[in-house]
Amino acid sequence: MIFSIQAQERTIFERIAAAAEQMNVPTYVVGGYVRDRLLGRPSKDMDIVCVGDGIQLAETLAASLYPRPKIAVYKRFGTAMLRYDDLEIEFVGARRESYHHDSRKPDVEPGTLEDDQNRRDFTINALAVSLNKANFGEIIDPFGGLQHLEQKVIKTPLEPGQTFSDDPLRMMRAIRFSTQLGFHIDPVTLDGIAENRHRISIVSKERITTEIEKILKTPKPSIGFNLLFGTGLLRLVMPEVADLQGVEDRDGRGHKDNFFHTLQVLDNLCQKSDNIWLRWAALLHDIAKPVTKRYQKGLGWTFHGHEWVGGNMVPRIFKNHRLPLGAEMEYVQKMVRLHLRPISLTKEEVTDSAVRRLLFDAGSDVEDLMMLCASDITTKNPVKMARYLEGYEYLKERMEGVSETDRLRLWQPPLTGDMIMQTFGIPPSREVGLIKTAVREAILDGIIPNDLEAATQHMLLEGEKLGLQARSNTTTLNA
Repeated sequence: MIFSIQAQERTIFERIAAAAEQMNVPTYVVGGYVRDRLLGRPSKDMDIVCVGDGIQLAETLAASLYPRPKIAVYKRFGTAMLRYDDLEIEFVGARRESYHHDSRKPDVEPGTLEDDQNRRDFTINALAVSLNKANFGEIIDPFGGLQHLEQKVIKTPLEPGQTFSDDPLRMMRAIRFSTQLGFHIDPVTLDGIAENRHRISIVSKERITTEIEKILKTPKPSIGFNLLFGTGLLRLVMPEVADLQGVEDRDGRGHKDNFFHTLQVLDNLCQKSDNIWLRWAALLHDIAKPVTKRYQKGLGWTFHGHEWVGGNMVPRIFKNHRLPLGAEMEYVQKMVRLHLRPISLTKEEVTDSAVRRLLFDAGSDVEDLMMLCASDITTKNPVKMARYLEGYEYLKERMEGVSETDRLRLWQPPLTGDMIMQTFGIPPSREVGLIKTAVREAILDGIIPNDLEAATQHMLLEGEKLGLQARSNTTTLNA
């Protein structure tokens, strides 16, 4: 079969072919670029394999281009990369690999195209397109990858035990490709993942997390997480999420399966937002339900405080998965802690004070919180669903009204700690915190308006309660 070369790629194919002919080295386009082009998917990365020196081929090609591109050379890996238009093109010599049992870093030696295709993870990634004069454009398919593309199958080129034992990250990649492409995993290959799942222990946390995030970025991440769970990988890479699965029954009362509920929430959210950190929040929003689960006779199952316990678990999970521990982690922690608040407000009278507090606590992330909240409505009971959605819409209307009046989405306390210390001539102390909190609470409760003059007067009253006397120049705060 001949690869259909598009007009925009013909020039670079022909230039690579000319450089390869100049060096007299057989050269091929391989892997993901070929797969994605055959699937009609956009691809910005192209891998070139030559039976020879890949770095020298990159240098020969660069010399023929104007303006001459810069080449990034990675001698340790025997690879080189350059940019051409919007493509990143990587060059490597064909190689044969062998692995030690306790490492996924192979011993590498020069090899043939066949050797290079044998080391590929899946048949659909082992496809190659010849750039050689004798058979330019011919697809070389030793493992039936073309048929597997048509059948939408993920399958290893060699026996799965060897493929996954050599490089256990391939197990995560199989599940990620299945989720991204909408392909199913060949049953023998899927069994190979389950049988070799414990080999994942030699893979770094960073590489595992990269694959998890790629699953999270798909339109329907539940596909990937169900496969991770079914193969036993999830319990090894994210045990906290695996622990959500299961239903316990006492006295005829059961609770919903929080694992499948979480996946439904995640899928719901993915229809609303591409924000990866909000997707992490959806995955982790009920993470503490297993540790807070209690059975109360006559009442049933409870998960009291799971939102706060879950928020406290987020930093440890982020650290364990080598995720950023700054603003991104704090954002996810906030979403987990607040995810019950909007729904709880729809079950009672929505007061201005409650709305103000929600807006204050959520801050500029309130729209994201409301998206998470809407996604968390998964009841199958149509009456409950209608009630929740009606209350949710009512809360949104009330939030808009309160926020327009009080500007709480960008709310900043009108009084700072420095102002309080200056007013009463006191150092940093417990009293400063008490006064500042009292002023904030008065604003949130609607007792005083959200302005500096009202806040100053309330500060003076709170100071008097604590036995503090204002300095004579207090009025300068209102200037």
